[in-house]
Amino acid sequence: MSNECKNVDVSIIVSKGAKPPIYSSALAAGADVSAYLSTDIILEPGSTALIPTGLRLAIPEGFEIQVRPRSGLALKYGITVLNSPGTIDADYRGELGVILINHGKESFTVTPGMRVAQIVLMPICKAAFVLEEELTTTLRGEGGFGHTGTH
Repeated sequence: MSNECKNVDVSIIVSKGAKPPIYSSALAAGADVSAYLSTDIILEPGSTALIPTGLRLAIPEGFEIQVRPRSGLALKYGITVLNSPGTIDADYRGELGVILINHGKESFTVTPGMRVAQIVLMPICKAAFVLEEELTTTLRGEGGFGHTGTH
């Protein structure tokens, strides 16, 4: 199966002592990113923290990088990315930071070098918003949250 996005170059600057993103398996969609810390950060239940990665990226035009949770941290500890998926735009050149939240019942320690999230390169399409007086009708209509059923 071909994938037109395969091997897209993303320029990166890795701060001294930071870990570059790494794909943990040959078919992994996301590359793990790690905490760039000099000391531990303790996340109490319900609290959030911005975790630096020491990474700066130059994402090609027409792409974004999505910051997503690591499933193991979510399942075992209730740790996830707060604004999941976070979007890193192609014109952003600052340090990639990961907003973690502790949904668990116990405090969680983020340690230097710990894998805290994964990043996925995604193509983007821009909408051409067209002003109309009316929208086309559908069977669902204006039915919102939960309107299509409970299953």
